[in-house]
Amino acid sequence: MGDWGRAEYLARQGIRDRRVLAAIANLSRADFVPDGARDAAYQDVPLPIGHGQTISQPYVVALMTEALQLRGCERVLEIGTGSGYQTAVLALMAREVFTVEIVRELARPARRLLHRLGFTNVYFREGDGSLGWPEAAPFDAIIATAAPADIPRELLRQLRPGGRMVIPVGAMNETQELLRIRRGQPGMLPRVERLLPVRFVPMTGQASAPL
Repeated sequence: MGDWGRAEYLARQGIRDRRVLAAIANLSRADFVPDGARDAAYQDVPLPIGHGQTISQPYVVALMTEALQLRGCERVLEIGTGSGYQTAVLALMAREVFTVEIVRELARPARRLLHRLGFTNVYFREGDGSLGWPEAAPFDAIIATAAPADIPRELLRQLRPGGRMVIPVGAMNETQELLRIRRGQPGMLPRVERLLPVRFVPMTGQASAPL
């Protein structure tokens, strides 16, 4: 199944956002996986990318991106650059993407790859993603590709009122849930929606401070 075929497959699985499907179709997932995993790049499965990390299955990438409800004018914060695949999908759909990766051995190759592919609207940082990127806040949307045990308070602070955060939450050895969190106006509690059960690698750094 090629990348156009994958977009058609995802549409049959319930992904409705045409911009998400177009972004998936216009990227080669094989570019973002290690050489030894390229034969499996077109399967709808997560794949290891080294250093205890994975590239999410295309369905989960598409679902999380769709849940952000991007229209093209947003500034998006991504926690966990990983291989850069989710970053590239976001960069095709948003005005600017700010991405943070704590594993240097992943951050630097992803930066080189995205530059080589011609992305000019992505900004990179190596460090603790659970702390976000305060100097660039507020963000219209935040997405996390690793799971903290609780919703990181600092990330919610960096989301503008009305913004959306899509994040898996839960310990690795427990049931994790993919959440969409909408920040309310000042003084209002955020709205939390449960999207589906998931299994993500744990978020490292200072990610344990609960909401």
